[in-house]
Amino acid sequence: MRRSFSGLSALVYQHLGRPESGAYYVFVNRLRTRVKILYWDGDGLALWYKRLEKGRFILPAFSGARVALDRRQLSMLLEGVVPLRTAPRFRLENNIS
Repeated sequence: MRRSFSGLSALVYQHLGRPESGAYYVFVNRLRTRVKILYWDGDGLALWYKRLEKGRFILPAFSGARVALDRRQLSMLLEGVVPLRTAPRFRLENNIS
C-alpha cells in the first residue's frame, strides 16, 4: 500500500493496458486492512481508499495475483459480507433415465 496514485496507475497501464470505461482496479494490502480502488470514469482515473479500524476485508478464493470481481462481489468485499454460496443451488442432470 505504499504506492501512490501515480504508482498504481502505472501498474494498471503496464500490466493491463489502457483501462476500459467503467473498469475498477482493486488493491488490498497483505494484512487485508486497507483497500485502494482505482476506477476509470471515461476521461481519467480516480482513487478511492478505505482503511478498517477493526477486522479484515474478506477476499474471494482465487489463485494467482489477479481475480475478476463483478459489482456484487466488490460491494460485498467493501461491506464485509461473507458469501455463503458461489455454486448454483440447482443443477439439472442430463443423464436422467
